[in-house]
Parts: sequence; C-alpha cells; structure tokens
Amino acid sequence: MGLLLKAGINIDLIKSSFIAFFSIGSLLFLINMLPIMRKNFPNYSFQLGGLIGNTSFLGIPIAIAILPTNIINLTIGFDLGTTLFAWIFGPILLQKEKSQSSNLNFKKLSLSILNSPASKGTLGALLIHVFSLDHYIGEILWLPARIVIILAIAVVGSRLGIITKNKSKLFNFNNEIKNSIVLKLLIFPLLIYLTTFIFKFEKLEILALVLQAGTPSAISTILMAEAYKINQDLAAKTLFLTTICSIITIPLILFILQP
Repeated sequence: MGLLLKAGINIDLIKSSFIAFFSIGSLLFLINMLPIMRKNFPNYSFQLGGLIGNTSFLGIPIAIAILPTNIINLTIGFDLGTTLFAWIFGPILLQKEKSQSSNLNFKKLSLSILNSPASKGTLGALLIHVFSLDHYIGEILWLPARIVIILAIAVVGSRLGIITKNKSKLFNFNNEIKNSIVLKLLIFPLLIYLTTFIFKFEKLEILALVLQAGTPSAISTILMAEAYKINQDLAAKTLFLTTICSIITIPLILFILQP
C-alpha cells in the first residue's frame, strides 16, 4: 500500500494492472485446459513460478533506474495486478493441489479474494485516495513496508540457502523447470508485447511492461509454498534459476525494445 500511495492512482496504473491480472489469468486457464500444456506444467507450483514475476523487488527498481518518471506508474500498476493475482489465487490453488481436489470451491475463492492482503491493501489505498490523504499515509507506511520487504527476503534467503547446499543438483534442469523458465522469461513477455502492440501502446510503455513481464519468479511463490508446505524446494529452485537466466534475458529485452 505504501508504494501504491507514493505513486498515486491514475489511468496508466489501472490499465497496466488489468493487463497483468488478465494476462496471467488467461495463460493459467489455457495451461490447465489444454492437455499438452498441462503435461508440461503438471502442478500449480510450476505454473505460478512461470507466471508470477518479481516485479516488486526487481522490476520496479530496474524501471526507476532506466525509464522516465512518467512511465513508472505503468510498472507499479503491472506489479499491482501481478500481486493481486498471486495473493488471491495462489493460496487457493496451492490448497487445492495439497488436498488433491479436482473442484474449485467458489466459497473459498470468494473468501480468498476478501482476505487477500493485496485486496485489502488496494481497497485501503483507494479509500485513502478518495479522502486525499495519499501523501501523509504513504509516508507513514513507507517504513513498515521496507521492514516487510526485509523479512520476505530473509525467508527467501533461508530457503535458497538450503537449496544451494546441494550444489550437485542446483543446476539440474528437469523438463518442468526448463518449461517454467521458458514460460517466465520468454513466453509471458512475448504475450505482453503482443498485447501492448495490438492496443497501440507507445514504445516506452511497451518496454516498461515487457520488462516487468520478463522478471524472474517472484518471492511470493516461495512465501506461499512455505505457508502451505507444498513444493518449497521446487519454488526456491525455480526462483533461483529464473533469476540467474534473467541476467541474460532482461538486457536482451532492453536491447531489442529500447526506442
């Protein structure tokens, strides 16, 4: 909420958040509807790792460093849409996988939407915006927001530490992890590029959103895996390997799309 209040709410932020939210949702739907895709992404941990990007801790800092300030709201909007999707649907999908249920419980989905920290934060930001308290509340929330970031990184670091102990298996690219890397760093950015191109976004706007789409797997994928005790090592390994590979793919996106 702190970052959202600092950025301010405008049409660019809303537009890019919708693009992120519905692009992730569309790909997730296709993966689970098409047998050939479901075979390549056999569980929700692989799917979330291939679709939910590290927009908060990597994408936004990159955007701030290389893009004009008038474009930053687009990147924050994309982060908002990604975060909303991750924390609304991620927990319920992982619970569904853990219980091995084939049906989606719409009551649980509704409760997940209402109880999602992302939903509450967005609603709170909207209320604060209505009462024109953005600046004051944003300053107050900025410190606790940074503390939460530090704690989240500590959780990720501890899990990555467990993974890196077994160096012989660290770079063991099985087919599912390869597919998640390709989905996260190539297919999803391509989808966002085509979407923004079709809707006639400006070149800098396209670059901003494709960069966000091309970020490695998000810290939230590990936090959710830890919370529900499912595929923790898999989530950590996907995050680690997509982060390493993004050292090549993010500069490549910048080189290809730089106006």
